[in-house]
Amino acid sequence: MTRSDVTERIIEAKRQKGLSFKALAEKVGRSEVWTTAALLGQMGMGEAEARAAAQALGLDAEAQTLLRESPTKGSLDPLVPVDPLLYRFYEILQVYGTTIKALIHEKCGDGIMSAIDFEMAIERVADPKGDRIKVTMNGKFLPYRVW
Repeated sequence: MTRSDVTERIIEAKRQKGLSFKALAEKVGRSEVWTTAALLGQMGMGEAEARAAAQALGLDAEAQTLLRESPTKGSLDPLVPVDPLLYRFYEILQVYGTTIKALIHEKCGDGIMSAIDFEMAIERVADPKGDRIKVTMNGKFLPYRVW
């Protein structure tokens, strides 16, 4: 069994049990975003987290072990995504990426936002003109070192 096999089993078990990612996050004891990333194969879980996820989803010991492995992060295909939702994030970076970079550099200096020391939240915001999505990313600023 591979990690991608476990991801498929997770998605199927989640559907069959009628569980949301939020409910699974509560059982695992982590944030909804982090837990979802871990269940989809982008994060490695600790022993207690993997045990709780496996128990909630009815996964066997082998799947639980694979949940603990360090994944290859960012394992999406290197091409432009064709899924409309993923493409919109790609489009946001194409249109606003240089703006984001310029403003971060203006406010903090030459550096990057960490994707390791990082948190993200996704919220649905009611709006009379149509519901909106609010994505909040919060990453530690890491200045480039001069030597």
